[in-house]
Amino acid sequence: MRRVIYALLPGFLAYLWFFGWGPLTNLVYAVASALCFEALLLTVRGRPLWPFLSDGSALLTACLLALSLPPMASWWLPVLGSFIAIVFAKQLYGGLGYNPVNPAMAAYAVLLISFPLEMSQWLSPLELQHQLLGLVESFHYTLTGQLPDGLGFDAISSATPLDKLRTDTGLGQAVAEIRHAPVFGLVAGYGTEWVGLGYLLGGLVLVKLRIISWHIPVAMLGTLAVMATAGFLIDPQLHADPLMQLFGGASMLGAFFIATDPVTAATTARGKLIYGAGIGVLVYAIRTWGSYPDGIAFAVLLMGMTVPLLDQYTVPRMFGARRRGWRE
Repeated sequence: MRRVIYALLPGFLAYLWFFGWGPLTNLVYAVASALCFEALLLTVRGRPLWPFLSDGSALLTACLLALSLPPMASWWLPVLGSFIAIVFAKQLYGGLGYNPVNPAMAAYAVLLISFPLEMSQWLSPLELQHQLLGLVESFHYTLTGQLPDGLGFDAISSATPLDKLRTDTGLGQAVAEIRHAPVFGLVAGYGTEWVGLGYLLGGLVLVKLRIISWHIPVAMLGTLAVMATAGFLIDPQLHADPLMQLFGGASMLGAFFIATDPVTAATTARGKLIYGAGIGVLVYAIRTWGSYPDGIAFAVLLMGMTVPLLDQYTVPRMFGARRRGWRE
């Protein structure tokens, strides 16, 4: 768990560099509340605190939730999300190893459906903000909702690249025209492409260290790239190119850090490939035809429901054993 958290650092540092202190405020609230809720439920269940608090699972859940929320979200969003993730999605099922769904994504999905306005207030890159906020000012805003000198939130916020693409193409604009907006960078969103590159770097380190296997990330990103390529070739004025799909949202974070959850993901090699490919299909479908600009959370939760079947029917045949036929 700790090595996975360390692997998040390149993407997190890029996040801070391009978007300011907002991700750090989310992280502080989510980590503090997740550890408190974990300790509370362990006490209620009569379990020892230190062995479970030190395993890193609650800390990793809080990190993934914090990085999924809009930067500089009001304090109660990461706190409420941590409560949902730790209490309802994890501890009430028996704790680590018994949760049927990814806790961080379950909490994110509940928050997104329950508070769509608060979950859509994303920060602009620092280069596009009218006034830069320091660390103290950022924490002050998350606690009080007030910006200095009567500054409005519109001065530091903007739509995400994927959200702008979905909205403007729905209004009949061409992708090539939309890509001239300041929120876009070289291949995807300005800043978000570097954040995605940081997560890719951390994910490759995890694969190299054999902490995660390559099957799920390759299947998910490969399927997403194939579908994006097909859509782009069919109508490039309506569908973005594959690099936008891979680096414009949470694709890298989802592929290497969320979909590879060892508890809720498929465990067999073939099962992992099917599981990852299914997530890639659902992510592209939600982004292209759904109501949400990014679909990582819903795709992971939906494919998680298929994991018991995947694990049952993709178990490799034992060496020397005769394959069972329908007559048997």
